Amino acid sequence: MIAATNHNLKEDCESGCFRRDLYYRLSVFPIELPPLRQRLEDVGLLAAHFMELASRRLNCPDVLLTNQVLEHLTAYDWPGNVRELHHVIERAVILSQRGPLRIDWVLGKGGQVARDGLPQFAAAAVAARAAAEARSLNAGSRVLSRDELARHERDNIVVALEQAGWRVSGSGGAAEILGVKPTTLASRLKRFGIKRPR
Repeated sequence: MIAATNHNLKEDCESGCFRRDLYYRLSVFPIELPPLRQRLEDVGLLAAHFMELASRRLNCPDVLLTNQVLEHLTAYDWPGNVRELHHVIERAVILSQRGPLRIDWVLGKGGQVARDGLPQFAAAAVAARAAAEARSLNAGSRVLSRDELARHERDNIVVALEQAGWRVSGSGGAAEILGVKPTTLASRLKRFGIKRPR
């Protein structure tokens, strides 16, 4: 049997919250892994690994992990441990897409994740990115029509839904990937007539 926990079972046994006989049955070969905040030297390696995975999966090969980003990542205390780092890197890859990884859009300038778990500056970042893309498209090119912009937004939502396995809300859901509230995404799904394929 392999068991994992984020509790200190020795302390739980002493306080009577966990059965002592069960603890001794389970602790044949214990492996203790300290939380990420106690091994910050691993943050860079893990971030690079998660960035490579996300870049490949999201087809964003040009994202870069800079020294400034690594400093920002190691300054944060990671209460959500490795899983939180994984999600933060994935969100940053989605928001950055090209060039340096913009971790400040996810963690915020003070290194704090928004209370609701969504990127603190996600809405501003998405708007800024859309404006930048529109400017680059329009530089030496034509202006996009309202229908073309709507088609672009619809396609972007479908990609996010596919990446999230068609989950709209919750951790790793399309709303989180897009940096919008689930209710906002639900209204856009209705407006664009987007339905999960059968």
